[in-house]
Amino acid sequence: MAGVIEKRRELLELMRECTLKKGYFSVHDIEEKTQIPRSTIQDWITRLIDENCLVLKEEKRGRSPAKYVTKSTMLQTACKRIFTTVDDDTVAIFHECRSYGCAAFCNHHHLLAGGGIFKARREGNLLVEYACLNNSDEEKDIKIGLYPSPAVGVIDVRKKDNFIVQKIRCIGGPAYSLTDMMKMAEGVCNIHITNKGELVEGEVYTKAMSHVIIGIDDTDTKDGGATFALALGLLQYLGKLKGVIPISHRVVMLNPKLLECTAGNSCSYIELAVIPKNVEEIKKIAARFVEDESLSKKWGIAVKCGFKISDNLRDYGICIRKSVVDENYARKIADSENIYVKGSRGIIGALAAVSLRGLENDILLNPECNDIKKISR
Repeated sequence: MAGVIEKRRELLELMRECTLKKGYFSVHDIEEKTQIPRSTIQDWITRLIDENCLVLKEEKRGRSPAKYVTKSTMLQTACKRIFTTVDDDTVAIFHECRSYGCAAFCNHHHLLAGGGIFKARREGNLLVEYACLNNSDEEKDIKIGLYPSPAVGVIDVRKKDNFIVQKIRCIGGPAYSLTDMMKMAEGVCNIHITNKGELVEGEVYTKAMSHVIIGIDDTDTKDGGATFALALGLLQYLGKLKGVIPISHRVVMLNPKLLECTAGNSCSYIELAVIPKNVEEIKKIAARFVEDESLSKKWGIAVKCGFKISDNLRDYGICIRKSVVDENYARKIADSENIYVKGSRGIIGALAAVSLRGLENDILLNPECNDIKKISR
């Protein structure tokens, strides 16, 4: 089903592009650009006409082929990407929107509705939400309606085989998004829609992916290089691999009094969503990339699977911001947290970067902000 939805999205985008450029498209136009057999394209066109996405503009006349147009040439979806990562019994839901306003709308209404979402934050057009997996037969009943009620909410979140299923209830504009836009978003594998009077309910299927955090430090020298740039390059490189979705890049300030640092003592971490079977390979690829690209022989990398940060790991990050520790201590903490580390002295800062994951930038960039556990709760 995931392949069918992806193909539908690709073909509709191509048909819309042709409609905007020529005012119409033919079977031959799509065949030329995709190398898909004519009979298959015709089957898709018939299906999309039935779905009210296309219109027959001119019937076939002699040697002149039938001409079609997309029903609307306006932007069809505000939803760019929707994907999910899992850590034990908790799910992180990432919804990248093409509209700042739409992302803010969903953030506001999802929190107002309650339901399966217990925490949400917005980073520009990216909405990040957290939910506990529902393993019972019961689901929360949320009230959805017109103002002042929330217009959309997530009833619950479940895991079915290798998929995460969000059950969403909505009305009005959000209902249009659920029925017409979300299915076009990258990462959505399937949607089941049910109409209940004025309300619409939908089950949105996305892959249950692993959450990978990669910390990096000591890759530069006083003569050149920058750890933040290498980390960003790694994010871009890994993000092109099959089964990997890039999430974010962060800069973290550590102890500024450390004499050996090159410029203020900063490190970086990146986050990725990865197909579970690819995680071990990603660790090796990331370590090889950092080793090859680092200008310093003291580079270090730390790789954690999962977005939850334990008190023990968070305490390590606080410690590194206030004092100096040795490489052996960092390895001991990494072993206790089942975190992969490789390299030399840089593993100290790399592990610290991972330990401070999930904090606001104002905290990450202020090395004197050390009451972290209290602030982040």
